[in-house]
Amino acid sequence: MITGFLSSFGKYLLMLQRGFSRPEKANMYFKEVVRQVYDIGIGSVIIVFLISVFIGAVTAVQFSYQLGTTFVPMYYIGYVVRDITIIELAPTITGLVLAGKVGSNMAAELGGMRQKEHIDAMEIMGVNTVAYLVMPKIIASLIIIPVLVLLSACVGIMGGYLASVPTDILSHQDYVRGLRSFFVPYNITLMLVKSFVFAFILTSVSCFQGYYVRGGSIELGRASTNAVVFSDILILLADYCIAVILT
Repeated sequence: MITGFLSSFGKYLLMLQRGFSRPEKANMYFKEVVRQVYDIGIGSVIIVFLISVFIGAVTAVQFSYQLGTTFVPMYYIGYVVRDITIIELAPTITGLVLAGKVGSNMAAELGGMRQKEHIDAMEIMGVNTVAYLVMPKIIASLIIIPVLVLLSACVGIMGGYLASVPTDILSHQDYVRGLRSFFVPYNITLMLVKSFVFAFILTSVSCFQGYYVRGGSIELGRASTNAVVFSDILILLADYCIAVILT
């Protein structure tokens, strides 16, 4: 088990080393990065929007329930929804969701190319397949996933507003007062750090699983599953480590 882990980790590091080499034709890589940004960003906006709305709404409703028998001011609902969305829910939930949607798609795409020997044919022609197929995906994820996380944070706060103000849990003035109270700008930095780390993890791990797949359709399905499972585990582990180190 340990030997297999060390072997896979070594192959993962070697893949990243090959990927960071200088590209042969930068314009081709730029076009691929733009395509990946579009596919990841546009294809994920709706699901990120829906999940973020309900996350913010549930957080507001649950916290208002907790405050029902206490003397804590109700405007704290806006304060709690803002901070928990920015610090934890927006980057982590978005990363986990995208690991399932984007990560499995990347693993299946690269795995299909490996099985159909497209990657082998490109390597025979002298193409650095890791740099051409993997790195544009990683770069695109580092560009667009933090944007999706920012969108998730804004929509989550809006979801908390929709769940609390129209239902008379608290007034518009109280919710806005909570949003403006005790704001720490460093939390935005923490959110962006998490989003960059999670983007790199889910993309690189998923590409690794697809790039080195061997066998038939069963192995390809297993690689797609492993891409999601390993990415989610590493995202949660990185979330804890970042929280310990930066807070």
